[in-house]
Amino acid sequence: MTDKQQDSDGLEAFFDAARNTAPDPDAAFMARILDDALSVQGEAVAPPRPATKRDGFFSQILRGIGGWPALTGLAAATVAGVWIGLNPPAAVSDQLASLIGTSSATTDATDSDWLLDPLTEYDIAMTGG
Repeated sequence: MTDKQQDSDGLEAFFDAARNTAPDPDAAFMARILDDALSVQGEAVAPPRPATKRDGFFSQILRGIGGWPALTGLAAATVAGVWIGLNPPAAVSDQLASLIGTSSATTDATDSDWLLDPLTEYDIAMTGG
């Protein structure tokens, strides 16, 4: 037997005794609880009435995305994305140019014509691909 089993065997008698005896609360204590509950029950407040003014569309959207802090974060991310998209850092341009196999210097339109897709999304959808 391990030490844990010996400890649990010694305590098992106490656990069984605790499970078998249910403590009964004192009658005076129960009377005080009942008096307190009845006094509070008479002071019940009516539920608040719903607001008559309906929230506008923007207010509902704002509440749906998480309020003003979330809207501020989304606006900052949008501005940063537009800024980086319109004026990418040189490292991004160089990396993209090396990835697609062109030089980072300005190229003729004929060199990069193969990058254009001759099929639009509509054409691809109509062909089932």
